[in-house]
Amino acid sequence: MLTELRVQNFKAWNDTGKVRLAPLTVIFGTNSSGKSSLGHLLLALKQTVQMADRKRAFQLGDDHSLIDLGTFADCLHGHDLSRELGVSLSWKLPRAITVKNASVHGEIYSGNELSLSAALVADRSGQPRTKEIRYILTQDGEKTLDVLHTGTGSRGNLECSPMRLVHASGRKWPAEPPEKFYRFADRTLLRYQNADFLAEFALETERVLDALYYLGPLRSPAKRVYQWSGDTPPDVGAQGESSIAALLAATEQKRELNRGYRKHRQRFDSFVAGWLVDLGIIKEFRVKAVARGRKEYEVLVRTSTDSPEVKLTDVGFGVSQVLPALVQAFYCPPNSTLWMEQPEIHLHPMAQSNLADAMISAVQSYENGQPRGTQLIIETHSEHFLNRLQRRVAERIIPAEDIAVYFAKNKKGGAELEELKLDSSGEILNWPDNFFGDEMGDIVARTLAAIQNSDTGVQ
Repeated sequence: MLTELRVQNFKAWNDTGKVRLAPLTVIFGTNSSGKSSLGHLLLALKQTVQMADRKRAFQLGDDHSLIDLGTFADCLHGHDLSRELGVSLSWKLPRAITVKNASVHGEIYSGNELSLSAALVADRSGQPRTKEIRYILTQDGEKTLDVLHTGTGSRGNLECSPMRLVHASGRKWPAEPPEKFYRFADRTLLRYQNADFLAEFALETERVLDALYYLGPLRSPAKRVYQWSGDTPPDVGAQGESSIAALLAATEQKRELNRGYRKHRQRFDSFVAGWLVDLGIIKEFRVKAVARGRKEYEVLVRTSTDSPEVKLTDVGFGVSQVLPALVQAFYCPPNSTLWMEQPEIHLHPMAQSNLADAMISAVQSYENGQPRGTQLIIETHSEHFLNRLQRRVAERIIPAEDIAVYFAKNKKGGAELEELKLDSSGEILNWPDNFFGDEMGDIVARTLAAIQNSDTGVQ
């Protein structure tokens, strides 16, 4: 699970500062305040990890990639190519890393959390180049290992503290510059007797970014018929286009989930259908093959107890828009991080409130008797979503420390991200001005207008 993020000189962000990431992180904010660009940067890191070219520091993207950020100048704050793009990530490790110094018997370093910081600069052609990367291994908040790798031109430098790296016999050649934004070149590792552990640090970065998924703010419209030939999609797609295929695949694999510790297990399709019902937008939901032996499927829903069963295309748009959010929240592999934009879009207020319960369930759910460990980072504009989260904290359904709430706003010189302090009673201790508009101003203006209309006899 990601525990901290910091971004510097990226688009609207001069510096986000250290951003605490909880199992359920919710970001509010004004339009064009830079909220979405944070998720886009993480997607760019993921596509960089997945590309084959090790010499390319940062994959900006194109029409066929996860995200297209344009040019490096487009990415930099103020489009200033003299700036450094900085990104720092920290995450909890699924298992502790133990580093044994091959050159000193009994010298061991362990940690259960890893941090990566990278600084990218423009080369002479305006393309991104890795200036430095830094890994810090910590154990329960205490630093145990600190590795700094820098590079200029064709040369690199590698330092490690407190463990001292020892040159291998006959391998005194200079270190290579960093590869991508996080890797150590194989030639660099071969230079030392005791640097093998650095490959594990890079693998950990790949693991945590491979486990990052994204769902955009606008999902594909419903179809009358869906195709599925038995494949297992990696996710529902950025627009939810593979939601039904994912639902069918998980059901075919007999995946069973429950909403929390020792709660009733349900088959995957029944589990998702149950949440659709609990949102209050339908009464029944099922996916049915058009005919035996065919690969065409239709999604059928019943909106009320006495209404006829109809196709998904024949009911309100909100069902098709929230379905991908529900499927992805429970479909992604255990220990995944899911960045989701406006899952509440096209839902009425009560359903928006109930959706907050579904998202709480997503971070608390179990599969095969084990916690799924899903992390959700949600961009939303919904006051009803937040109100329900506050209520569930007060009711002890979810601890306050398992939720992080932020408000993004435009400030002179760049965007600003403010963490809202949530106490154990669900109260927000530092409400920003006009968080959900000027509610008090509207009440006063309405009251004054009513008084004025009464005085003038206007009905």
